[in-house]
Amino acid sequence: MPSLILFLELAAIAIIFAGLPLFFIWKKPSYSLLQKLNWVLVFMTFDLIVFGAFTRLTDSGLGCPDWPGCYGTSNPFHALGDIQHAQNAMPTGPVTVIKAWIEMIHRYLAMTVGTLILVQVVIALTKLKSLGKNPLLGSLGLLLLVCVQGAFGAWTVTLKLQPIIVTIHLMLALILLACLTAYAQQSWESKSSAVRTIRVRPLSVQLLTLSFVVLFIQIFLGAWVSTNYAVLACPDFPTCLGSAWPETNWSEGFTLWRQLGLNAQGEFISPAALQTIHWAHRLFAVLVLVVLGALGWSALSLATPVLSGLNQVAKLLLAVLLLQVMTGISNVVFQWPLLAALLHTAGSAALVFCLVRMSYWASWKPFIQKKMA
Repeated sequence: MPSLILFLELAAIAIIFAGLPLFFIWKKPSYSLLQKLNWVLVFMTFDLIVFGAFTRLTDSGLGCPDWPGCYGTSNPFHALGDIQHAQNAMPTGPVTVIKAWIEMIHRYLAMTVGTLILVQVVIALTKLKSLGKNPLLGSLGLLLLVCVQGAFGAWTVTLKLQPIIVTIHLMLALILLACLTAYAQQSWESKSSAVRTIRVRPLSVQLLTLSFVVLFIQIFLGAWVSTNYAVLACPDFPTCLGSAWPETNWSEGFTLWRQLGLNAQGEFISPAALQTIHWAHRLFAVLVLVVLGALGWSALSLATPVLSGLNQVAKLLLAVLLLQVMTGISNVVFQWPLLAALLHTAGSAALVFCLVRMSYWASWKPFIQKKMA
């Protein structure tokens, strides 16, 4: 059972880490404190997702095999004796000093995001009279989501990297990024002296919705590949083991509740199941490329001065799609290099960000341009 001292030490670390971006946004002259904090949270959550991928890809997820501390302490310095003992007992095991620090830095970043969301709640509460209840309700929803995400972070450790838990942990992180972006792009504090309605052809809601659906399915499939270490199950491209359709075992590969490296019966998972996991992700990528590519080109066709922001996001979307194709192929051809794998995860998060930003322009109603007072 974690001690009160451990929680107090971790809370102090979270406050110190959160104080750095808070000091930065406090000193920045433009925009309101709430707006600046919202976008800082988007940036830090994106970084947290990438560092979480780094933690997983360096096999540091069990660098500290307990939670929330490291061998009952707030940092690896205090746990150095336990870490070295575990490393000496199993030199090739999951516990080393470097891995412990990677794991704890990931937790510190997660605590920082949670602390900043608490600050966001407080600011929204202080502005309740001027802004209304919607910003407060939104920030409370974000706080609940980050708490659920933290619970899955704990289960990732206590359940020894069980694939479905790690996959849900990543999916929740991307959902948190999407919700933070949607919250940040709201004009909570904007006041306009005049509103001018301009009729333009809006971005298709149906195509955007389809894009969200296929992207999140593909991210789940990609996370399932990574958490089952199935990236090299098909070590060639575009075929798999020289075959246009490899041997598959769908029921074994997509049995969700099982231990890492094992099937539902507790036996070692078969190569055919790993090939199935990999092949499903690769095949579905074609659909994602078509749907999101169509969305990007559709948005580019709406090039008007009013929609210049949409045009920029569409270009970013298409560029990230190209990056995803390149890094996905590189993961196979170059045998899963760390940089390509990190960029692939970052690309997934960037695609989520792009779709949420594009949702700002997706409406069947006329676009409303506000002139600031």
